Amino acid sequence: MRFLDHLEEWLISVLMGVATLLIFAAVVHRYASGVPVLYPYLSQINLSWAQELCIYMFVWMAKFGAAYGVRTGVHVGVDLLVHKLPPHKQKPIILLGLSCGVIFTTLIGTLGAHMVWKISHTQQTSPDLEVPMWLVYLCLPLGSYLMSFRFLQVMAAFARTGKLPRHQPIPVDELDVHPAGSEATGHPIVGREFLR
Repeated sequence: MRFLDHLEEWLISVLMGVATLLIFAAVVHRYASGVPVLYPYLSQINLSWAQELCIYMFVWMAKFGAAYGVRTGVHVGVDLLVHKLPPHKQKPIILLGLSCGVIFTTLIGTLGAHMVWKISHTQQTSPDLEVPMWLVYLCLPLGSYLMSFRFLQVMAAFARTGKLPRHQPIPVDELDVHPAGSEATGHPIVGREFLR
């Protein structure tokens, strides 16, 4: 599991970093091309494909980022009503919610795999990069199945220990935000814990 965790984090980081650098280079290229002295040199560089590649990279990053969010507890969860229930009734509701996550992401992964299979038998390519579109859409089954696996992991751990992954908020001293009843402590709090 450690290898998969690191691979997931590495993939998200690389996609985010490369996409950011590529967007920066494309913007600098666009504005620098307007400078008469630089135009003869920069006009020979074609970065028309950069926007399309960045879009695809951010889509891949979002699919794998969602799986990372489930694993670490930063994925959005609406648990207000669940926490209003008595503790002995919370566990089955949480397990039901996690089961729904497994079913939904498995369904999306299966439909995505079917779509990728059909597209792979066509000659469809992306407009600027001209890569086969099945490679672009491969993030749907891969990311969805990984997310389904992460839901199963969280569900198994919760059934065993009764604990869900938690996101720890990072305090920022400049902000003076306190939850109800914590004014006496003087500790600023930023962020929320989405899964408890």
